[in-house]
Amino acid sequence: MPTFRASLKSGGISSALRNFYRSPARPFSQNQQTPHNLDSSGPFSSLLKSRSVIQFQGPDTVKFLHALLTNDVRRFGDPPNKETGTLTTINLPLKTVPPIYAALLTPQGRFLYDLFLYRPSRPDEKLDRTGSGPGPRTDEPLTLFADVDATVLDELLNCFRKYRLRSKVDIEDVSKELSCWQRFGGQLQAKSASEEEPEAASVGWAGSVDPAGVASTQGNHFGWQWFKDPRLDCLGFRGIFPSNTTPPLVESDKESDEQLYLLWRLEKGVAEGSTEIPKGEAMPLEYNLAGLNAISFDKGCYVGQELVARTHHCGVIRKRLVSFKFVDESGKEVKQKVAPGSEIVDAKSGKKVGPSTSAMGSRGMGVLRLEEAFKRSSDLRIKGQEDVKVEVVKPDWWPAEWIQVHEQRTAVA
Repeated sequence: MPTFRASLKSGGISSALRNFYRSPARPFSQNQQTPHNLDSSGPFSSLLKSRSVIQFQGPDTVKFLHALLTNDVRRFGDPPNKETGTLTTINLPLKTVPPIYAALLTPQGRFLYDLFLYRPSRPDEKLDRTGSGPGPRTDEPLTLFADVDATVLDELLNCFRKYRLRSKVDIEDVSKELSCWQRFGGQLQAKSASEEEPEAASVGWAGSVDPAGVASTQGNHFGWQWFKDPRLDCLGFRGIFPSNTTPPLVESDKESDEQLYLLWRLEKGVAEGSTEIPKGEAMPLEYNLAGLNAISFDKGCYVGQELVARTHHCGVIRKRLVSFKFVDESGKEVKQKVAPGSEIVDAKSGKKVGPSTSAMGSRGMGVLRLEEAFKRSSDLRIKGQEDVKVEVVKPDWWPAEWIQVHEQRTAVA
């Protein structure tokens, strides 16, 4: 057991909010209104009660996960080489390994679970508590943490333990000791090339940066820190922190309910967890996992790899998860009128385009047929609610080639 983990035993959080998506909308923990434009608001911070933390520990940890997950996790077994600053401090190492986003699939290539994997800093990668030199070297086996969907925690643990066989890796639920947080909003510099938190980078006098001050605003004395979301820069920053502490840079008046983070993802067209990405049914490429840095196409074999690789190299993705707005006949946004699971149809042709898998306020997302979704002549409506129009929004982060094929086919037709 890592030394720092013993320090967390005193903390704890309540059980996971398993019915999160059924709860009424309450964007803020304070009595505040939902911002009209999240792109010009924030930064906000949310405790992700829909996520839990599990621990992998043992000499076979990297090998075990590499053989199962869609992404290449071998870099966790190498010494860290991503510089986080110019000065090593007690709470923040000079170099770290950024987190990795990955998924576990069925043997048939269908989605099961998504994971954000973190490698905690080891004592010898930071200064000791006196600040006079590196911490002690340790012979403890490699430890990785993963934040996972809390609603499927028990079956996820059982699934990994089933695959473990003789691998030397222990798998444990540590969600009472560690919690997941997200920082997001338009005020965060989404396109910054630095991994450094923008607010932390401004610490100092007369525009000069104080590295020790930066470190104190990025992490706490256990060494936990914020990282850029491994999926997309525009999603902000993500991290796991001791449950009995408030993470750095979390302002009380900007701490929001998790549903505000859901709204942020709806606007970006990014699904998360087995509630939004149907377990055992969803095709990873239709839910844009390749564009979210969850899939490596040159890592070799993993569970479900054959179908994913064949579709990527040979097939055309005709359906994708897209973001959309609900509006009335005049183009004004309508709120709280569409329930998740509502069917979207083309009113002109009568064709089914796809379901609205998630909906909140005037925003939603769902897996739609691209040919109808982006056809200018389409008139998309909610089935049974013909007064509600659906305006599809192509996210800024989408690669151009994702819809070029369908635009060319439409032009030819």
